[in-house]
Amino acid sequence: MMATSAMAVSHCCSNSRLIDFRFRYRSSSLSRRVKPSLCIRCVSSEPKQKIVHDDSISDLEEGVISNLSSFTPDVASITSSIRYHAEFTPLFSSRSFELPEAFFATAQSVRDALIINWNATYDLHEEMNAKQAYYLSMEFLQGRALLNAVGNLELTGEYAEALGKLGHTLESVASQEQDAALGNGGLGRLASCFLDSLATLNYPAWGYGLRYKYGLFKQILTKDGQEEVAENWLEIGNPWEIVRNDISYPVKFGGKVVMGSDGKSRWIGGEDIVAVAYDVPIPGYKTKTTINLRLWSTKVPSKLLDLNAFNAGEHTKACEAQANAEKICYILYPGDESEEGKILRLKQQYTLCSASLQDIITRFERRCVGNVKWEKFPEKVAVQMNDTHPTLCIPELMRILVDLKGKTWEEAWSITQSTVAYTNHTVLPEALEKWSYELMQRLLPRHVEIIEMIDEQLIQDIISEYGTSNQEMLEKKLATMRILENFDLPASVADLFGKPKETPIDETGEKPEANNEVAPSERDELKGDDTQKNKAVQEPVLPPKMVRMANLCVVGGHAVNGVAAIHSEIVKNEVFNDFFLLWPEKFQNKTNGVTPRRWIHFCNPDLSSVITKWIGTEDWVLKTEILAELRKFADNKDLQIEWRAAKRSNKIKVASFLKEKTGYSVNPDAMFDIQVKRIHEYKRQLLNILGIVYRYKKMKEMTAAERKAKFVPRVCIFGGKAFSTYVQAKRIVKFITDVGATINRDSDIGDLLKVVFVPDYNVSVAELLIPASELSQHISTAGMEASGTSNMKFAMNGCMLIGTLDGANVEIREEVGEDNFFLFGAQAHEIAGLRKERAAGKFVPDERFEEVKKFVRSGAFGYRNYDELIGSLEGNEGYGRADYFLVGKDFPSYIECQEEVDNAYRDQTKWTKMSIMNTAGSYKFSSDRTINEYAKDIWNIEPLELI
Repeated sequence: MMATSAMAVSHCCSNSRLIDFRFRYRSSSLSRRVKPSLCIRCVSSEPKQKIVHDDSISDLEEGVISNLSSFTPDVASITSSIRYHAEFTPLFSSRSFELPEAFFATAQSVRDALIINWNATYDLHEEMNAKQAYYLSMEFLQGRALLNAVGNLELTGEYAEALGKLGHTLESVASQEQDAALGNGGLGRLASCFLDSLATLNYPAWGYGLRYKYGLFKQILTKDGQEEVAENWLEIGNPWEIVRNDISYPVKFGGKVVMGSDGKSRWIGGEDIVAVAYDVPIPGYKTKTTINLRLWSTKVPSKLLDLNAFNAGEHTKACEAQANAEKICYILYPGDESEEGKILRLKQQYTLCSASLQDIITRFERRCVGNVKWEKFPEKVAVQMNDTHPTLCIPELMRILVDLKGKTWEEAWSITQSTVAYTNHTVLPEALEKWSYELMQRLLPRHVEIIEMIDEQLIQDIISEYGTSNQEMLEKKLATMRILENFDLPASVADLFGKPKETPIDETGEKPEANNEVAPSERDELKGDDTQKNKAVQEPVLPPKMVRMANLCVVGGHAVNGVAAIHSEIVKNEVFNDFFLLWPEKFQNKTNGVTPRRWIHFCNPDLSSVITKWIGTEDWVLKTEILAELRKFADNKDLQIEWRAAKRSNKIKVASFLKEKTGYSVNPDAMFDIQVKRIHEYKRQLLNILGIVYRYKKMKEMTAAERKAKFVPRVCIFGGKAFSTYVQAKRIVKFITDVGATINRDSDIGDLLKVVFVPDYNVSVAELLIPASELSQHISTAGMEASGTSNMKFAMNGCMLIGTLDGANVEIREEVGEDNFFLFGAQAHEIAGLRKERAAGKFVPDERFEEVKKFVRSGAFGYRNYDELIGSLEGNEGYGRADYFLVGKDFPSYIECQEEVDNAYRDQTKWTKMSIMNTAGSYKFSSDRTINEYAKDIWNIEPLELI
């Protein structure tokens, strides 16, 4: 083995040239040549016999994949590179060159090209010491990387031809890639779109996340509904990542805080792990800029393996430290109903924050070249927290600055607030994270001390702003705004509220800390039992002490942004209204966006070609505002014919995919009606499927001729995962599959209606479904969807939307035109009043809604018990009852709007014009536009371009 390696190295060195390459960069005012710190040596070798050999490939293969700044790799050098990796860096036996082997060799070949640009980009950022943005997110839903990478490098044709010489097609090789299991839904996909735009626009920026070994889960549909199994995306390796064993940082949990002789707090003891960096290159489109996504994996040093215990046969005990460290990066969003689940989630969040900040600070100190001025830190670093998961960045940065770097509290707080910013992604109370104070104190004792100090400082700020004359108003503000929930006021301000009422002491000698009132339901249970009643009064159930992470984000950062215009108004006027009144300058809107490279140019080449032909340039891929020019051609018959042909081509692909994945055959000439997103009650997949049930029932009541005249043929496609512990969401998945199983085998209905649930929905499936879509459903309860990004992807691909005035739907409708959007449902400002009406018993359900519920309960879709599911739509109050998401309220307008959809679809000329107008109006929803706004308004960074 050693001889073989030595021979391979000798061969490589004798058949290669050392390439000294240089790049220049362009900024707004400077231009300079930058020599990268690494030179790239490229080698090749003769292929194994079973690798297809083409005699036309010249001896140039033995040479160089050269300087990408002056040399575009040709087919011969690419072929040589692929063959080299198949032989010398294989993850498989080199006896064959089947598709899996071809994928890894091709990906490694592409990675070589990325590394050249990656190193040059890194060197440029180091030399210029420009301010850099760091995007911290628990999710990055990347999808497949191969086609995106070769497309951004403008080498699609060359790689296709090279693989053809080796016996494969680029498409078949790319299909071997598994989606990176690093995310779940829109939060992670947004983060990935942002990285694409940051690289494309040449901004100095990195992403930070965790390297989940088993992802969220792989979804399997069985007769019992959704089942979950672990993802296996890393089992045979990830060709894109590079482990940085030299880049690792200590992360601590537990222990205690002690005061040193110098008066400084020290966090000691506890559990110590190590976070190790894995880097993934992110290439920009038509630019050499290639930025970094750094993912952390966790382990412990080898010395923590207890050899004595291991040799004594206590293997589990011996490996306990390693197992506890490794499991931190096993699963995305581990179930948190158990105490252990909560601990693991908190460990994940702290690991991301601590390792990333240590890395950022190390880079800052190195760039200072021995002259560290901490007051300059916010001028060189911008940290963006994607939702509340990275909130611990705030106390962690404070801890590092105060405890390790010797800064005063005031200095550290000024630096932290000027560095950190927060993106809010939800108005759902359960998603505005709160952590148990007791749990956090046990796991992160020093951070709890810091949070307590921040909370006390916040109280002082509130009192300074509003005074103490109106104590009732002040107490309400403190109850809403404090970071610590269900806590007494600190001693420093308690006296300002007068002498507290004497609290009676119970028989245990303890003073209760909260309201002693027993809930009415408990009173009913205790009637007639004086012993139990007295016990209930003596031992009240006290509300738990919690740490509000969203409040900490608002207090600790210099900017807070919502992700759609309507959402940002809700954030200001409802979710964080008291904070907005105190600090209005902090609050901004940054409507989400999606990358047009992945979401139309690469995933929908047929439509992209049509757009480029009619606009006369491909510049729209970078400057999406050019898409608006399509409006002047919307009535052109020739364009409409080409537009419909592109759509039908995509529908044929999806029909074949559905047959392969589900066994169901669908008619590509039917309307493709798609709802694909995370399964959640507020997203109202239940409204969609009940509308389908109503449609099916009406069809069954008609003759064949009547139903053909009344209804447009539809293929209704669902996709999305229900969180493993979200019981009601899993019931919805099961119900959809039950309805589909009944309808799809009903010979009376035939191709007039099909219902298909696509299992294990992910980015790659989306790239197939979205180009084929004709109607897409974005039907969340108004005011509950922060933005949504799938609505943007669908509109970009010429799909009509049916939806409520929620999230980005509002802005999409404004841009594409009201006539090109199917609107229904209650509006956000009406929701609270409608819920109050329901609670008062004033809601009268539509008879069509009652008809559908009765039909479901009749056994039409099997005799499974749907009482829990349908019961959630009934009653006027109670947990899991009273139709909180207003399915029944919006049902009548929803089915009437669906009739409008049918009528519009019958006129294909009108429908095609509407489709063109959707694409033309989607220009505003590019993530390039969003990133430019973040860069200017929040991060204050400038692009640096390699040329």
